[in-house]
Amino acid sequence: MKTKIYIVMLISILSFSVYGQEKTKKELKAEKELKKQKEIEALIDAKNFVFEAQKLTPQGGRLINLDYGVYFLKFNEEKTTCDLPFFGRGFNVGYGSDGGIKFEGKPENLKIEKKKKSFILKTTVKGKDDVYDLMFTIFFDGGTSLSVNSNNRSPIFYDGEISAPKTDKK
Repeated sequence: MKTKIYIVMLISILSFSVYGQEKTKKELKAEKELKKQKEIEALIDAKNFVFEAQKLTPQGGRLINLDYGVYFLKFNEEKTTCDLPFFGRGFNVGYGSDGGIKFEGKPENLKIEKKKKSFILKTTVKGKDDVYDLMFTIFFDGGTSLSVNSNNRSPIFYDGEISAPKTDKK
């Protein structure tokens, strides 16, 4: 009879310690998610981040996976620089151009809206040969969708992540 009581006590003690560890893991995950959310909010408040494209979907097309670390859009209030691939219909593209979406310009009509689990950032950038309407949907974990509409090309959608711009260390 005594051994049964000891076994029951031992099992109850072990179950409480396991429950305590699970709660700690959940708390750590919640803290990590909150920290990432604060980092993303800081990037958006500063209006200074780099979008790295990982996938694209042309209008009426299939999802295309991209090489990581190659295609980007550096967003800044003063100057936005873009180098993204383009697949789709071009209406008025210059002869001899590489066909990608490449531009530099100052963002205009910048609007930022906070939703439950994301931010919506809309802006217009005038490039050398075209005007680009950009709409970012930025989630709290850093995952981002970018919609690019222009006068001379069909709309295209990119998926990727935003991060802080890398500083040059000399």
